[in-house]
Amino acid sequence: MTSKQGILIIDDHPLFREGLKVIIGRTSRFQVIGEAGTAREGLDLAQKLKPDIIIVDISLPDKSGIQLTHDIKSLPFATRVMIVSMHAKIDYIAAAFKAGATGYMVKESATEGLTKGLDSVIRGEYFLDSSLSHTVVANLISSPIKEARIRDDDYGSLTPREQEIMRLLAEGLSPKKIAENLCISPKTVENHRASIMNKLSLHSTMELVRYAARLGLIDVDLWKE
Repeated sequence: MTSKQGILIIDDHPLFREGLKVIIGRTSRFQVIGEAGTAREGLDLAQKLKPDIIIVDISLPDKSGIQLTHDIKSLPFATRVMIVSMHAKIDYIAAAFKAGATGYMVKESATEGLTKGLDSVIRGEYFLDSSLSHTVVANLISSPIKEARIRDDDYGSLTPREQEIMRLLAEGLSPKKIAENLCISPKTVENHRASIMNKLSLHSTMELVRYAARLGLIDVDLWKE
């Protein structure tokens, strides 16, 4: 019977998953028990395998890794989430910890720092591979994030649901995908989209993306046509 901690990897780049598996395979403390390229597949595997740690990328084809972290933390068993992403913006880090992640690492650091991060996460300690301390992480969790810094009156006129849908639209998700993620009908999403565009005086998805980027709601690197 093995005492190794089981790890599930959710990342849409097969070569990167292979690299992580090689790094993890060098340790005697962890083992990869599953891998997935989409959020949906990863969530299904998580429920089936009940891993000790789930490594999640932010940029997944069907859902944000931050949204996926929310979903994972609502599962009826204990598991820890470590974000391993190419994005290092403080807002993503804050949102990841708010969503329930215990660790955050940029992909460039994985070769040298992954096992150290996993050791911290499995102990339930917050881990960052940057100069940010655990005290800063605690402050991020206890303080308001993005919404508190937005001062645009038009954005403030949107309902919370409209703000949520606006972010997803700006990140490139289709109305159908948004409907699936939020468990509402595509027609409801389209109605919200029309209301958003009207309130913000926008006329195209590209204008919406630029608006969201100007407010700092999204990183344009995440948006895919």
